[in-house]
Amino acid sequence: MFEYFPKNYVWNLSANLAMEMGARIGEVDAICRPLLEALERGEEVGTPQFLASWERQGDQLVELAAEDEAAGRRFSAGEKLGRAATYFITGERMQARDYAPRVALYAKFRDTFDRGTALAGEDVVRVEIPYQDTHLSALFVPAQGVDGPAPVLLQVNGLDSTKEMVYRTGPALKLARRGIASLVLDQPGTGEALRLQELPAVVEAEQWASVVYEHLAARDDVDADRIGLCGVSLGGYYAPRAVAFEPRFALGVAWGANHDWGEVQEARLAAQGERPVPHYWEHVQWVWGAKDRDEFFEIARRVTLDGVLDRIRVPFLVTHGEQDRQIPLAYAHRSYEQLVNSPDRELKVFTDREGGVHHSSVDNGAVATDVIADWVAERLGGRLG
Repeated sequence: MFEYFPKNYVWNLSANLAMEMGARIGEVDAICRPLLEALERGEEVGTPQFLASWERQGDQLVELAAEDEAAGRRFSAGEKLGRAATYFITGERMQARDYAPRVALYAKFRDTFDRGTALAGEDVVRVEIPYQDTHLSALFVPAQGVDGPAPVLLQVNGLDSTKEMVYRTGPALKLARRGIASLVLDQPGTGEALRLQELPAVVEAEQWASVVYEHLAARDDVDADRIGLCGVSLGGYYAPRAVAFEPRFALGVAWGANHDWGEVQEARLAAQGERPVPHYWEHVQWVWGAKDRDEFFEIARRVTLDGVLDRIRVPFLVTHGEQDRQIPLAYAHRSYEQLVNSPDRELKVFTDREGGVHHSSVDNGAVATDVIADWVAERLGGRLG
């Protein structure tokens, strides 16, 4: 993993995620160099400066994009806005939930992302799916070169990602070339669902996954018999759980085997293992709608796949990085071993030979997305080239 900040996993993780989303190394250096001094004063003190530095670079790109657009250079403008959106979300997701500047920055991020994809001519459409008394937002990427209803892979976030991040880092564009559509979702506890609809995460992921499945199955451009589900990071719990209790999904993928997330929280409380964001305990209480840490742990202890995976009777892929510092590699083997009724189960551990060895392959996501896109295409009737 690219480690710009000595001995600070959380900040390094964010920089790596930004580069996976398309950040340019020169711009990343311009953003991060002033933060080295801030980090010396402590992560908590430096985190607001982290936001300011990433936002400043994003604002500069927005200005440059406006010049391009005024000159009729829409593609160049869209590309710059795409990077600006990446820098905005990188700064936003690291802040405490009640840090006021993050609210404005998230709104700016969403607007910048949407304008950027439109100007760049990206084939992606925003979708709103009725859910409870509000909606869930998603990005739909159509399959390429398919006549009639296409297979689709629903892709869901981890603890602290958003649909736009998964769209940029995940397999959606690779799947489109393989003849498979994607729906990238902000499920409860993430993205817009958490920030704007105030929908916390739920242990029973099938509650929202079944609603989204039915939305997809009702579309004229989707084959209802070929809808799969992939989850990244904490989505490595949500996806297996949903596939286990919603048998209409045709397959499942865990991009990071988050088999017993409650156990991981106990370890983090004992200062074992890395965490993905600062203000960690405040963040997870926000995600799960817990009033305090005790209530959070009551919920977290239920976030386990033990006693669940034997319900899965469709193909299932488990991937994991050999050097994952957040989620133990042993969990990948545990998930694979418990998929006893899957007719086609596979475990892929990424090693130094191919790369992608860190958490959800943040050090080299192309390795994982190749594997996932090919595996899904082989089973949902896509093409490999």
